[in-house]
Amino acid sequence: MQLEENGYYDLPPGKIAAVVTYLEMTERPSARPAPEIPRLSLRRVEAPDLAWYRDLFRRIGTDWLWFGRLVMPEAELLATIRHPLVEVYALSRDGRDEGLLELDRRRAPDVELAYFGLTPALVGTGAGRWLMNRAIELAWCADTRRLFVHTCSLDHPAALAFYIRSGFRPYKRAIEVADDPRLLGLLPESAAPWLPLIGGR
Repeated sequence: MQLEENGYYDLPPGKIAAVVTYLEMTERPSARPAPEIPRLSLRRVEAPDLAWYRDLFRRIGTDWLWFGRLVMPEAELLATIRHPLVEVYALSRDGRDEGLLELDRRRAPDVELAYFGLTPALVGTGAGRWLMNRAIELAWCADTRRLFVHTCSLDHPAALAFYIRSGFRPYKRAIEVADDPRLLGLLPESAAPWLPLIGGR
């Protein structure tokens, strides 16, 4: 569908919509200062367990209606996160996983920052800057041409500005329309209380 005319467009009940911003960097930026955070570590998770992955995904994304990995069939999700060109990293504090970093190299020499997020336990602590510095270090290698990511208006309000400060440049926008994951039973109906449910029971 081409949205060529200005105006308002009704959404059917049960649907949500978001403005998606696509961003990229075409050269490795200088690392931004990050605070020293005790007991913080990053590890690559080889052959991620499905239950572990979805638990961390939900703990990070429930407040922002992350649903992309929840609607995928199990076989497809496992094939994705265990693909040899997809790197899954867990950010841990005191031995508990509280952050997710996922790099997708399947379109090399372009690299996608497919998922990046923290649980509420680490939001606002500076861990996001620490993790982004690691993400950029890991993504940029001799063969990397471009690192790209997208975020949307359902994400944390500071997400877009954070990506821009990190060195990404916006280059495209889109509108995403999807079934409300709360009405599909993928997330609790209490998730994202700032976005009212429309079309529920």
